Parts: sequence; C-alpha cells; structure tokens
Amino acid sequence: MYKSLFCALLLSLPTGVFANQNMPYINAKAKIDGKLDEAHWQKAKKISINNISWPHDNLASPVDTTAYVYEDGESLFIGFEAKDPSPEHIRAFYRDRDQAWNDDLVGLKIDTYNSGRIAYQFFVNPFGVQMDSIENELSKTESSAWNGIWDSVGVIHDDGYTVEIEIPFRVLNFDDNADIKTMAMEFVRFYPRNERLRLSSMTLDHANTCWICQMPAYDGFEKAKQGNNIAVIPSFVAGKTETRDIDDGITEPWESDEFYEPSVDLKWAITPDVTLNATLNPDFSQVEADSGQLNVNNSFSLFYPEQRSFFLENNDYFSSFQNLIHTRNIATPDYGIKVTGSKQGHTFAAFVANDSYLNVLIPGNLGSSVVSLSQKSDNAALRYRYDFNSKLSVGSTSTLRQSDDYENKLVSIDSKYQPTENDTFKAQFMHSQTQYSDDFINELCDGDTCTPPQDACVRFEDCDYNESVLRVIDKSISGSAYLLSYDHFTKYWSVFSSYNARQQGYRADLGFVDQIDFNKFLVGGEMRWYGDDQSWWNRARWYTDWDITHNDDGELLEKEIQTEFVVEGPMQSQISVGIEQRNRTGLRNNAASLVIDGNTQLFSENTLWTYLEFKPLAGVFASINMRTGNRVDLANNRVGDYFYARPNINLNIGQHFEFKLQHIYEKLNADGNEVYTANLSDVRFTYQFDVYSYLRLAIIYTDIQRNQANYIESVDATYKAFTTQLLYSYKLNPQTVFFAGFGDSGFEDDDLGKITKDTRSVFAKFSYAWLL
Repeated sequence: MYKSLFCALLLSLPTGVFANQNMPYINAKAKIDGKLDEAHWQKAKKISINNISWPHDNLASPVDTTAYVYEDGESLFIGFEAKDPSPEHIRAFYRDRDQAWNDDLVGLKIDTYNSGRIAYQFFVNPFGVQMDSIENELSKTESSAWNGIWDSVGVIHDDGYTVEIEIPFRVLNFDDNADIKTMAMEFVRFYPRNERLRLSSMTLDHANTCWICQMPAYDGFEKAKQGNNIAVIPSFVAGKTETRDIDDGITEPWESDEFYEPSVDLKWAITPDVTLNATLNPDFSQVEADSGQLNVNNSFSLFYPEQRSFFLENNDYFSSFQNLIHTRNIATPDYGIKVTGSKQGHTFAAFVANDSYLNVLIPGNLGSSVVSLSQKSDNAALRYRYDFNSKLSVGSTSTLRQSDDYENKLVSIDSKYQPTENDTFKAQFMHSQTQYSDDFINELCDGDTCTPPQDACVRFEDCDYNESVLRVIDKSISGSAYLLSYDHFTKYWSVFSSYNARQQGYRADLGFVDQIDFNKFLVGGEMRWYGDDQSWWNRARWYTDWDITHNDDGELLEKEIQTEFVVEGPMQSQISVGIEQRNRTGLRNNAASLVIDGNTQLFSENTLWTYLEFKPLAGVFASINMRTGNRVDLANNRVGDYFYARPNINLNIGQHFEFKLQHIYEKLNADGNEVYTANLSDVRFTYQFDVYSYLRLAIIYTDIQRNQANYIESVDATYKAFTTQLLYSYKLNPQTVFFAGFGDSGFEDDDLGKITKDTRSVFAKFSYAWLL
C-alpha cells in the first residue's frame, strides 16, 4: 500500500522538482548487436520507462521497460529491454527508414542545448528499423526530413525485445566548449495494442503544450566533442528520358535525352556550432513519386513537400510561423551553399542557390497559379532567431529571388512569447518588394496581347494560362503582411484567436504563399475529456471556430463557422464528425470574364463531414474521410451538390510485403445534372527485403469525366492520366544509397480517345558518404 502511494506521489510531481541527473562516462564501446550482455551495461545509468503519458494522464505502465545509457566521449549508447507478456503480439515489420511509426518502438528525445526549443528524436522498431526526426517547439512541427548516421540493432526474444543504439556526438549540434554539458532527455516506448500507449521515463503535464520543456536534464559529457565532422558525398546519376509532344490528337515522334551526371556534396562542421553544406552540379531529380492529388474545382495551387537531401538538412532552422521558404520552388540548380548554426541562444541559417528555371507562384485573393519560365534565377534566404530564455524568442527572415527582368525581396520579423506555460503570443510582420518588366508580363501571358498600361492592374481574361483570380501591377509592387495570435491552453480546455492580413502587393516568391489581398480574423476554442482504464474510450474533444475574411477594399470574401467532435477508442480508432457553414465569394461576375476588381456574388456552402480510422490488427490500417453538402462550382459560378470520399488501406502480408491504396472520389451536380465525376487511385506495392533495401511499384490513375452540356465554357468531356514507377532502393545509411528505377506516364483527352504515353525514363543513382 505504502509503495503504491509513494509511486502515485512520484507520478503526480512535476518533472522540474528533480535536480539534474548525472550521465555516466564509461570508457568502453558497446557492440551494437541487440544483446545487452556486456559488462559495461551493468555500470550504465538505469532508467525506468513506467508512465503512460499518452493517451492517458500519467498512469502506471502495463509492461516493464528499462533503458540503460552511458557515453564514452564519442557516442551516446542506449540499451532498451522491452518486456512483453505476449511477444507474439509485438507489431514489427521490415520497412524503409522513417516508415515504421505505427510499429512497436523504443527511443529517446534529446534537447542538446537544454533550451526547450528543438529536440532530436531517435526511435527503433524491434527489427532495428530506424526513425529519426527533429521536433521544433516554436513552429510546433516534427520533421522526419532530418537524417543522421547512427547505428541500431533490434532482437525479438521470448520475453519481448531488446534494442541497442549508438548515436555519435558528431551527428548532434551542441556546445562542446563547456566542460560540463547539460542535455535534456526523455526515454520513450510506444506500445500499440488495443490502444497505442506512449510510455515515458517522465511525467507529462498535459496543461503545458511544451513537451520538450518538461524533459529532465542530464549533466556530464565532459569529453564529448563533435570533431571536424566532415562528410564528402560524391554521387553519380545516369539515365535516359524519352518524351513526345501530343497536341490536338497528333502524336509526334519520341525524342530521347541521355544524361550522365557526377556531383558532390560536402558537409563540414566548421565549429561545433556551425555547419556548412555545399553541393556542386547536384542531381535534384525526384526519386520517389509524389502522392497523387486531384486538382478539380480548385482555384489554388497544389502543395508538394520538399524531398531533396541538400535542402532538407537543418531545414527546421529556416522555419517561422509563415511558409516563407519553400525550396521546392528551386528546380535544377548548378550549385548550392548553406550555413546553419546555433550557439548560446543564437540560431542562424542561410543558403544561396541558382536555378535554370524560374518557377513563380502568382497569388490572388480567390486563387493562384504556378508559372514556370525558361530563364535562370538566383535564390537566397537568411534566417536568424534569438532565444532570450524559454519564454521569449525573436527572429528575422530575408529572402531574395531574381533574374534578368524580375526581382522579389522579402523581410520578416517574428516573435513568440510565453509568459506562462498556458499562454502563448505569436506575432510576425512581413514586407516585400517585387519588380516585373513588360517582357516578364508578356511571358506570363504566353505572348497574348494583355500588356497592361503603366501602373495598372493586369487583367488576365485574354490570357490562356490561368483560370484563377490574379493581380499583378506592372513594373513594381510592394506590400506587407501581418500575423497576430494568442492561445490559452489548459488540460481540459483552450481558447485561441488570430488575425492574419496580406496586402495586394505582398509576394513571398521563395515560399509558398498562395493567397493575398485579404485580412482574416479567427476565434475558437476546444474542450477535452480523458477516459480511465474502465472506459471504452480514452480521449474525446469538441472543437469550434468562427472566422471572417475581407479583401483590402473591405469587401467580404468569406465568413465561416465550423464545429467538430472527435473520440478515440478501441482498436486505436478515431471517429470525428463535423459540420461547417460558409458564405464565400465566387470567381466570376458573369460567364464571360474573370473577376479582378470588385466583389462577386456570395454563395452559401453547408458541409457535413466524418472521418474514421482504426488499426484492428498488426499491419492493418484503414481510414475513410467523407464530405457531403453543397459547394461552389467555380467554373460556372453557382452552387452544386457535392460528395467527396477518400478511403485508405494499408495492409502488411507477412513481415516484408506492404500494400497501400488511397482512392479519392469526388462528384458535383448542379441544376439537376452532373457537372463532373473525378476518381484518383494511388496504389503502392512494396517488398522490403531487410532494413536496407526494398522494391516498390507505384501506380497512379486519374479519371475526370465532365458533362459538357452543364459547363458555360468548352471543356474536355474526358481527362485520364496514368503514371507508373518501379523503384529499387538500397540505403546503407541516409547518404550511402543506390536507386534504380523506371517510370512512364501518359494521358487521354477528347482528341486522343485513349491513354497515350508521352514520357518514359530509366535512371540509376549512387552516392557514398565518406566521413572524415
């Protein structure tokens, strides 16, 4: 009884009441083989992972987990003994790196500066598959884009499983000038069964949204040094691409292009706090096919995430509250140089890169479009942040894009202030200047006769390339943008409010800012409930918000209210139901012209949605997202009846084979007849040979059928697209890789009558990391 009361008292105490713990130094290297049978593990620090920190509120763990940890001046060694009364129920599969987050896992989070701002995350499944990422407290994001070179092995046995990890200090950023260093750490186990329990070595205050700030600190690491940390990564890419033009049903002969491209990347820790990344003649072709997206009845550009290693390295150093740096805008550079660093509260990052193309996102208040121009450009970004303490941070961002007849410059200042652990204030101010020329405008319009008069707004209704509401002012434009927000968060409820405004002349061409000429006010709140060990559910929440948006002239663009109820329960299930009522502006005043100036007709949209997901068995995931109601038919300036469904199925057959299916179905009817029916299927078959290599077949099929009689302007009745990719991947580590693949794509419209291939390619890529 007394022992139970004592344990309950310990779990109720906040982490901060404990003094810093000592990290033992042992002059011995562990053999990373998944066996904790060496004598020095008995001298390591023993840490119990015995607290359910999620979804429950600090309850005792149903299974025993122990972490053993020490350092030898060069690496941090961690051994996990994960007991399991039913090891046959362990959920573990061979997967590619960073793809096993639903498995049984053990790992740790490390805040190397003990600043409460950024934490490295290292997790391993029972087969040794690695997942690593960086958690950014300021932006409230977790990025798995970061990849370190570290070692791990997992072994399943009769009592559960064991994992050994070695993390070289060279992969971490920390201040190695201090004799005694302090790092905050949390040791974690994910135990997915009927519920997915997050087991922790610490208690978690659910009223405090900063989890990193609550991690206990460990002193020591006197001999820990980063060294020179030089990595030279040469790579070679070879391939052949064949393309052909298909216009008005006429298919031209195939044209082939062979390429053989050597390149080299360099990573150098100039000091323990400053890292230089450089790339020369890089191959920035994309290896993995993007997930399929439907772009129908949508006036805004689609967003695709960055996947290229040079830009992903320390990309969290560039983040702020707005997406001001989206490096996917840079298509094919000849070189790139990046410097990142952090020391005593100062965090900075900068890069420069050229590009053979100029991809420009032209925004408006009701739509946007991406235009690619065949001209070289230069790109640069600079980010600086100073953390005064764990409560106050101030940062600044600057970006530049320019070519012969175009320039976009942006500066930004932002701040985050947390006077208490429950209250957060955010503010950001941005200003941009953009210079266009007559030639640039003409190229945007594909040479059509739409050159504007001096200092006038460009009307694009005579231009073919865009169907959105766009605003460009000739020669020179400038504008500002603002973001203010306040959040009050407690364990059981929260309230929040924000004001976001962007002027007509504001541009962030190196980022992804697809809407301007608006000011939006939002207010909302959330209630939360927690189940106990007798409840069939474990968490529930009710969310609601209201927002209103006007343009710079004070005209209403949108007014919306929405509410949603979510409950999480057995079989790792989540069910949500929501409703939304929105008054919004259409795109056209009439059937003949695009609207640039002046407000348009307001339409009322009412939507009911539901989302369901569950993981009933190991290796099985299913979800469905459905929406029904009415929606504006943007092409025809009216409201129609709308239905949307997106089912997902992930199925593992054995420990090596995975099948993934995502399907999107979308249908719109208006005036008693069909407007369009759209289907998109994204299917991926993967055979994972081991933790290093896999073979994957991706198939993406799109089918859009339009009722021409129910459109104001002429459209194709049929559009189909079919893309396939077969890819083999071998990754010894994130930088030593080999890829080989084949891909092709084609489409069908009314002129073709069948799907006709217009692109096919075969490629291979090899890179090797020399660590000096």
